[in-house]
Amino acid sequence: MQALVLEEKGRLALREIDLPLEVGPGDVKIAIHTVGVCGSDVHYYTHGRIGPFVLREPMVLGHEAAGAVVEVGADVRHLKVGDRVCMEPGVPNMSSRATKLGLYNVDPDVRFWATPPIHGVLAPYAVHPAAFTYKLPDNVSFAEGAMVEPFAIGMQAATRARIQPGDVAAVIGCGPIGIMVALAALAGGSARVFISDLSAEKLAIAGRYPGIIPVNITEQPLAEVIAEETGGWGVDVVFEASGSPRAFEGLFDLVRPGGAAVLVGLPVEKVAFDVAGAISKEVRIETVFRYANIFDRALELIASGKVDLKPLITGTFDFAQSIEAFERAAKGSPSDVKLQIRLSDDA
Repeated sequence: MQALVLEEKGRLALREIDLPLEVGPGDVKIAIHTVGVCGSDVHYYTHGRIGPFVLREPMVLGHEAAGAVVEVGADVRHLKVGDRVCMEPGVPNMSSRATKLGLYNVDPDVRFWATPPIHGVLAPYAVHPAAFTYKLPDNVSFAEGAMVEPFAIGMQAATRARIQPGDVAAVIGCGPIGIMVALAALAGGSARVFISDLSAEKLAIAGRYPGIIPVNITEQPLAEVIAEETGGWGVDVVFEASGSPRAFEGLFDLVRPGGAAVLVGLPVEKVAFDVAGAISKEVRIETVFRYANIFDRALELIASGKVDLKPLITGTFDFAQSIEAFERAAKGSPSDVKLQIRLSDDA
């Protein structure tokens, strides 16, 4: 079947490829409807690697997906043909030590869509374990279903932060993940969330949400804004969601004594880390890598209407335009938050 294949760094092709579609007893076969273009997909396209994960052979891209079940395995009971679903793209080794501890997101053996050498799902069909496939409520569209995966990262970050009702938070980076972290922090009980970036367009989108306060750092440093707004005390939680090495400069100046710093963005190079600044305030440091045991909760929040991700979808492309979508994402338009590729015209 035809798929969007990353042939090598910088070269994409829409072409025929053989993908395994055998349905095991615990699997479901899914007709893919919508796939989001993730920053990691784009990074493999432009750089050919992310840390230790290196593209060595052609790979199908795409891991933020929703679709409809077209076949179920003999042992599957909670899903049926015709169900609209979204899929958690990482499948761990269910007998690994990490998985038994509930930390399957850091299982060294996890097989994650569109992470070399595992193929992604920018193709008409995919087979996936039913245990990692979630039925979409009737009021959640395929487009929203494909947003559950990135929102789950925001949920993981907010959960790791241990947010308390009324906390004040700050997010560095107003990309898709940064905005979703801010929304998850609000859903978790934060009273308000400052979010900083260089892009006025992205900040304007984030600022439409009640409780999110955009800060354009070309006009005023985030540290100054937080100092003014908190009487010099600092925020309860700061989330680093940009991955920029510069974001770590003065990171702990933003946090109150005894507060928390949650590292979400993944730098591609080493960063300077102010250990003394963290220790002098006893800042609790948390890190986030994907998510675990949170996909269903992210979906519940979207279905409840308490989190509306539709304004973040700033462009939708047909499957035949997949390469165009990636080229646009790689250019990094300041007005784009989340681009999606639609493989079906069904509602």
